[in-house]
This record gives sequence, structure tokens and C-alpha cells, in this order.
Amino acid sequence: MNPGEKLKEIRNRLGLSTREVAVRSQKIANQEGNSEFLISSPWLTQIENEKESQPSIHKIFTMASIYGVTCDYIFSLYAVDVRKTAIYHAEMPVAKTHLVEFPVQEDAKSIGLPTDFDVNQTGLLSRTIETWGRVPLGLIRTLDLRHHLYGYVGLKDYTLYPIINPGSFVSIDPERNKPRMRIFRSEYDRPVHFVDLRKENKCACGWCEIADSKLLLIAHPLSGCATRIFAFPGEAEIIGQVTGVAMRIAAAPV
Repeated sequence: MNPGEKLKEIRNRLGLSTREVAVRSQKIANQEGNSEFLISSPWLTQIENEKESQPSIHKIFTMASIYGVTCDYIFSLYAVDVRKTAIYHAEMPVAKTHLVEFPVQEDAKSIGLPTDFDVNQTGLLSRTIETWGRVPLGLIRTLDLRHHLYGYVGLKDYTLYPIINPGSFVSIDPERNKPRMRIFRSEYDRPVHFVDLRKENKCACGWCEIADSKLLLIAHPLSGCATRIFAFPGEAEIIGQVTGVAMRIAAAPV
């Protein structure tokens, strides 16, 4: 169905006539003090029957209020997915530091974790998503699961602290799974890899070097962790390079 037909279906399902919608819209227009919120019966008939007709943002608000749906839902009928605003904003960053004020979706206020999810251990997030009762936050809506993997750095994993804090979420590019052997200008230029430690049955984020069939998982000098050595590829597998990180840099309030 086209958008108008879908809106008509919603109205009919509620048992409302176009006249009744018009009467209800008058209350909204009066309370908002703006006639743009008003919906007339002929206008609604036109919207429902003419494919090229599109409602204004004020009338979308009114229909959403009367029909009991979100404005986002009506936008989506007209092929406007407002959730993509966060994605486009991230792809076209501006120079100045600023607050990003995208609204939090109702289903994004809590997080559901699988019952066997261990917050202390580093692991691949995207491998456990299918077992979750609820998807965490609104984040999953923007995850590119076809091209990237996502990992969680365990609360006890200090391998790259203070560059990557325990409890961080990381995005992983599986195409970049081979360490580059060159001199890096600083520790921030050095690629970070997400590694499946088969021998220890867990994962870790760290700097990697491969020499003589051995994988060296190198820790940050300030982390207090030692460099670990694994037979490669038997005991360890490089999942990919970490390309993004979301982490807390201050302790959560008690």
C-alpha cells in the first residue's frame, strides 16, 4: 500500500471517519495555538487517495496523536527513516565539538543481555546478539552487521588501558586481520586488533606482532599487563582490526 492507503487503513481500523479526525484535530490546533495542526475532512480524503500528496510536519504530528502511532512511523511511510539522521551525522562530521541531540527511543532506554553474558570477559558482541531477549539501547539500529563485527572489552581486561578502558564497546573490521609491520609515530597510530584466544577460551584487544609462527599480544606499558605469546594460528586468531570504540572515561555514579 502507498502511504495514503496505509493511513486510511489505520483510521478505518480505529473506526474513525474523516469528519471525526477533523473534529479531534481542532482540539490539538486550539491547544497548540496553531491552525497548521488542523486537519479538514477534504484534506484527509486527498491525502488518503492521491499518491503525490504529502502531509506537513504539523499535520503528521496531529495524525500521530489521533491514530496512536509515532511521528517516526508516519515519516517512514513516506520513505523517511529518521533513525538515519544519527548515521548521516556521523558520516559527515563537523569541525566543532558539540552535543548530538538525537532523541532516545523508548525501546532504547534499557539493555537486555543474554543470561550467559559475562561482563568481566572480552568477547564478540555480534556473535551473541541473536540470543538476546532485547537488543541493547538503540545502538543495534545503526550497526553494520554485514561488514563489521562488534566486541565488548571485559571489565577485567586491562590489556590496552588507558587507551581502551574495560567495559568499552568496539567495532571490528574483519577484512583487516593482518598486523602491519612498520614503525608507528605514536601508540595511537598503532593498529589495535581484536583477538580470539583459543587457548584461553576468551578474547582480547591489543597490539599484535607475528614472528616465527608466534602471535605476540602486546599490552600497553601503563596497563600492568604482560605481553602474552600464543602459537599462531593454532592458539589465537586475529578477528580483525578495531576501527571504533565507545567507552566510559569516568566512573559511573553509585
